[in-house]
Amino acid sequence: MIAIVRIVSLLLLLQSFRAPAQTTKEGELQLNTGKEIFQAGCVACHGGDGKGTPKATAGFEPPSTFPDFTDCSGTTPEPDEQWRAIITNGGPGRGFSEIMPSFAEALTAAQIDKVIGYLRGLCREPSWPRGELNLPRALVTEKAYPEDEVVITTAVNAQGAPGISNEFVYERRFGVKNQLELSLPFAFVHPDPGSWFGGVGDVGAGVKRVLFSSLGTGSILSAQGMVILPTGNKTRGLGSGVTTFETFASYGQILPARWFLQLQGGFELPTHTDNVSRVAFWRTALGKSFNQGMGFGRLWSPMAEVVAERDLITGAATNWDVIPEFQVTLSKRQHVRGSVGVRIPFTNTADRSIQVVFYVLWDWFDGKLLEGWK
Repeated sequence: MIAIVRIVSLLLLLQSFRAPAQTTKEGELQLNTGKEIFQAGCVACHGGDGKGTPKATAGFEPPSTFPDFTDCSGTTPEPDEQWRAIITNGGPGRGFSEIMPSFAEALTAAQIDKVIGYLRGLCREPSWPRGELNLPRALVTEKAYPEDEVVITTAVNAQGAPGISNEFVYERRFGVKNQLELSLPFAFVHPDPGSWFGGVGDVGAGVKRVLFSSLGTGSILSAQGMVILPTGNKTRGLGSGVTTFETFASYGQILPARWFLQLQGGFELPTHTDNVSRVAFWRTALGKSFNQGMGFGRLWSPMAEVVAERDLITGAATNWDVIPEFQVTLSKRQHVRGSVGVRIPFTNTADRSIQVVFYVLWDWFDGKLLEGWK
């Protein structure tokens, strides 16, 4: 039945496409607009309203990833590039169901863009931030876009005292512009020869809010506040020993030729400053993305970060680090990604180690961890 639906959809579209755009008879469907193309080749599965044809009519069981194009929460996070790849190469081209056929031979690139434009219009709430503003995640600089992700980051000392630090981060969107974030650090330290200590660090919880986003200008600005609780063992170097409030702003900017810029600045404000200083920090990441496979394959995003922090006390020095790195998509669906880089102290290097830093990211909103790999 699935094969029949695919064949019928393609035949309907091809039959409509054979009619000349300017000389068709009255009542024949022309393929001059995204709506006409959608009605000719997509309604058999996706329905006339974009919500999906009822199961009894469609004749197949819709997969869990089957889209409702009127649902802004499901459609706005995906950039046009993702939709273009699926329409061109079919669902399997991005690790989705084979129910979605390839339209590479039935539609031109311009017609595919028209369909995407029409589908975008089915979301009636323009205040949702668009997925194009979801720039690749840097190793340190916090992005401005709200996410539905799980990220595990590891940093390993490459010189000096051995040490391994890890952080588990859970992010979940709620509402149009908000995100909840929970962080759980855990580390292994080697303070003395022959001794290792491991344990949980200071856990944190926070909320992000998008203040401004514009696809036209390619920019997004958000603010985030967090509370970090003293759950780590201070005597073993796993925690600060005090509750700390962290606040920062993040900005993302799309640049020409698929370059991008991300900025973050903020403060760490402990409730007691007798032994823990207030800190100001500034982070920036500059990078560029490119795809393999004629623009539809694996996505690579090399970046360079420059990060700085300074204790807010008289005479304190500013620690500057540089981080060359790259992010790459691991799954065909591109919902699992990895990144690796080297954090290199640029100033005050005597007591600060070079670190190898990497993470694995899972965008759980786009599917299960083991889905979408082939």
